[in-house]
Amino acid sequence: MSIHHPYTHDVVVAGAGPVGLFLACELRLAGVSVVVLKQAADPRSPLKGPPFGMRGLSAPTLEALDRRDLLNAVEATQGSNPSVGAHWMQTPRRPVGHFAGIQFFHEQVDAARWPYQLPSPAGANLAVEMQSLEAVLAERATALGAEIRRGSGVKGFEQSDDGVTVQAGGESLHARWLVGCDGGRSVVRKAGGFGFVGSDPEFTGYSIKAELADPDALVLGRTYTATGVYTYARPGVIALVDFDGGVAHRTQPLTLDHVQTVLRRVSGVDLDLKALDLATTWTDRAFQASEYRRGRVLLAGDAAHIHSPLGGQGLNLGLGDAMNLGWKLAAAIRGTAPVALLDSYAAERHPEGARILDWSRAQVALMRPTPSTRALAAIIRDLIATGDGATYFAEKVWNVSQRYDLGAGHPLVGRSVPDFVFSDRPRTGERLRDGKALLLDFAPGAPLRSIANRWQGRMSYVAGEPRDRLGLSAVLVRPDGVVAWASQTVGDEAGLSQAALRWMGEP
Repeated sequence: MSIHHPYTHDVVVAGAGPVGLFLACELRLAGVSVVVLKQAADPRSPLKGPPFGMRGLSAPTLEALDRRDLLNAVEATQGSNPSVGAHWMQTPRRPVGHFAGIQFFHEQVDAARWPYQLPSPAGANLAVEMQSLEAVLAERATALGAEIRRGSGVKGFEQSDDGVTVQAGGESLHARWLVGCDGGRSVVRKAGGFGFVGSDPEFTGYSIKAELADPDALVLGRTYTATGVYTYARPGVIALVDFDGGVAHRTQPLTLDHVQTVLRRVSGVDLDLKALDLATTWTDRAFQASEYRRGRVLLAGDAAHIHSPLGGQGLNLGLGDAMNLGWKLAAAIRGTAPVALLDSYAAERHPEGARILDWSRAQVALMRPTPSTRALAAIIRDLIATGDGATYFAEKVWNVSQRYDLGAGHPLVGRSVPDFVFSDRPRTGERLRDGKALLLDFAPGAPLRSIANRWQGRMSYVAGEPRDRLGLSAVLVRPDGVVAWASQTVGDEAGLSQAALRWMGEP
């Protein structure tokens, strides 16, 4: 069966959060027409600003923003905001990450343990406001020609072998592809019949901004209690976890009386709230789509995976989905690569999602209000206080060692390309801003230029000697900054040709 309508767009993206907007940027960079649909008419929300809208961006996300010339704009919006950890814990040392609330600090981390990391403006972590990040991405998407329709959410769709008809805002849109970036309660995922499996919640989490009758009633920072955990920052910002099996999440109004009752139970303090300015709940429910593509419908971000916000890795996971999917979907639409290239999207990103879900579950296990858990947490705290421990947790939290399984080859294959710096031309990160693949030839005169010429217009060629080439002779970089091939052998034409054909399609 085929859709007998002219296509209004190549891609419909459901959801105008950071993931949907970043995906739209990637698609437009590759010349693909895209419309982004969002149910809410107003992008603003008090939950997207400080303190509850603060998120930590990890190394792959910062590298992606740098490679698309977005990092400076994102950093400029943050001003002098403190790190998330310093804000919550009110400590003179500025933490750079945590595991179940157990912090590690920059001076403890030994970056020399990561041999394929070179100095880069991207860095390893940055605290940002969700509303500022969304604004930067929306501005870039619009500048690139993406259409953003707010107040027009996806209601349903029908797909055929060659397209999708999407019902949204009282009209039908006819597109080649539909991507659901519409959050944990994704309409696209449900309507598309995607499996969604995982583990049920153990707790209800609360984020609260309130006026306390006695601001000194609670202990500053993080406190473990007989029923859960709470974190307090003056004058009235509170995060708490109530191990109730998640029964209070979205089941009753968040009134002052209800919040006060829960806060008293978890804190063990008979305190009074004078006013409740803001309150929201969340849980540690951890579910993942069993597949990321069904026909011409794909999922990314929270539509594909949900977990607790502990550690703040959900945003990074979703933006990684968008960076991975964008160039592949665009190549399939333009016909420069087979549709089968999209199979690598789920093959690479589904394991990343599963890893983050398990990382989230492990943190929940370390927060349970039991004597055995408290004993285990003390051991983990001692481990994190060591250089080896802090470096291990930093590597995981910052995701600096992310590597896709792209088969046999050099250990750099599947990793983010190091930011090689040349004396007479832009560094690697800057060379990726056009969204093309990149061939770095560190042994000029070797017969690799002719191979790059076969994919002219889709692959850039750079020949020269970087400051530190890590023992390599040449590197092929995918449009998303992932190393597709690397060799220590000068003039490895056969290896390069095979890798280019795999990831670029026919020249």
